[in-house]
Amino acid sequence: MKISVIVSTYNAEEWLEKVLIGYSVQTYKDFELIIADDGSRSSTKELIDSYAKNYPVPVRHLWHEDLGYRRQEILNVAIMEAANEYILMTDGDCIPRKDFVEIHAKYAEKGKFLSGGYCKLSMKLSSEISKDDILSGRCFNLKWLKSIDKLNLSNKLKIGANDLSANILDFFSPTNASFNNCNSSGFREDMIAINGYDERMKYGGPDREFGERLENNGIKGKQIRHKAIVLHLDHPRGYKTPESLAANLAIRKEVKDKKIVWTPFGIKKDKE
Repeated sequence: MKISVIVSTYNAEEWLEKVLIGYSVQTYKDFELIIADDGSRSSTKELIDSYAKNYPVPVRHLWHEDLGYRRQEILNVAIMEAANEYILMTDGDCIPRKDFVEIHAKYAEKGKFLSGGYCKLSMKLSSEISKDDILSGRCFNLKWLKSIDKLNLSNKLKIGANDLSANILDFFSPTNASFNNCNSSGFREDMIAINGYDERMKYGGPDREFGERLENNGIKGKQIRHKAIVLHLDHPRGYKTPESLAANLAIRKEVKDKKIVWTPFGIKKDKE
């Protein structure tokens, strides 16, 4: 299976570089890397270009002008630009474990989207992780992480899981298999069938709403929360506002109540 990995970013070169290093050592090689850039400064492009020259897989940088938080718009562009049948969504602050793309490829299934897990790190841990830590895989070693800063139980379970325990934990997980932009994947045709992301939505749940419309269209979530792991680096969220959260909740409620599949505010602006 050929995969398009879509990484969203905005003015976070230090974190994005760690993510680029992570995707350079994946065990699964049959993928392209698309950076969906919500209007970053020129230094982000310079970073991406410097890595793209000698990267083991194709790298593309999609950018639009910075007119405020418009991540859903650039993600819709990325979906349409993706060259491959299967899309893995993640973020520019999420370092993938070396088997990350391989796990998504292994568990991909028609009629499903995959819901992976993330380990939210402290700023101390986020800053400490070096290039060598990523290349060696040390940053995914539970003992090494705990030697630097504390981890909560959920993170310990994800990072410490082996093949058997990951299967058991995913089977009994009380967490819904929801679509989360930092670690979810699905077939491109299914994403286009619901007209992509709702571009009205700002920070706070647009990926969940995307997944809820997938489910309304018969595409169900499949739990790989303890199998496909990324390290979520810490950062401030200045774009998180009570207004955006309230507006998004209202949209999600309507999607749920009316079993809405297609958004008229997505890839195509008028329903055909």
